[in-house]
Amino acid sequence: MSHWLRSYGLLLGWTALRSRATLPLNLIIQTFLAVGIIVGFAYLVPEMDDATALYLATGAPVLGLITVGMVIGPQEVASSKQEGIFDFNRSLPVPRSALIASDATVALLTALPGMVAALVVAGLRFDLTLHISPLVLPAVLLTAFTAIGLGYGIGYGLAPAAARMMSQLVVFVALMFSPITFPASRLPDWFESVHRVLPFQYMAEAVRDTLNRPPEGVAALPFAVLAVWSLIGFLITYRMTARRP
Repeated sequence: MSHWLRSYGLLLGWTALRSRATLPLNLIIQTFLAVGIIVGFAYLVPEMDDATALYLATGAPVLGLITVGMVIGPQEVASSKQEGIFDFNRSLPVPRSALIASDATVALLTALPGMVAALVVAGLRFDLTLHISPLVLPAVLLTAFTAIGLGYGIGYGLAPAAARMMSQLVVFVALMFSPITFPASRLPDWFESVHRVLPFQYMAEAVRDTLNRPPEGVAALPFAVLAVWSLIGFLITYRMTARRP
């Protein structure tokens, strides 16, 4: 265990140093993206009611996590493959799980400022009063780990060009056609059925129901589905990093 913790600490420092040129820009982009969803999407709604405001306020942090994990993550992995960093990391005498954990930590820290900014702006813009559940932390972490696990799985599992194209497809589907900032009932029946399998709807439900706890309580299904998707993503990532060069 001490070897794992020491490896994780060293890798975290190495990852932070390697990302020092792009990390501030990523933080700014994620913050503006989350706030922009709150402000910009509100112009598309002629009359803002409480339900719509709640979907925007809780959906913006989710989209920020998806962008960090499933868009920026695969693109960074693609770049590391082309620059030889991926092969160098695999040659290090450290646990592969520690390598994945260090990348996931940096990605999570990148998304947090945007999440906080989105909630603050939403509270000021829509005058919302949220009833936060203690389960909000597990909900945010599961959402983040699902996005990061699947995103890095895409980055490690596909060729760099394919990973970049897949990340663009993900952000397009998540932003425009996923029930994150609007109810799933607005989608065609067949597309609504597709989202019962994909993780996006469950990410939104887990975060929304824990930021504003419904009278019937927080449902367990979104947590269970996200746990499965997160496990799948990290298993793919682990297998790719553990594979011999």
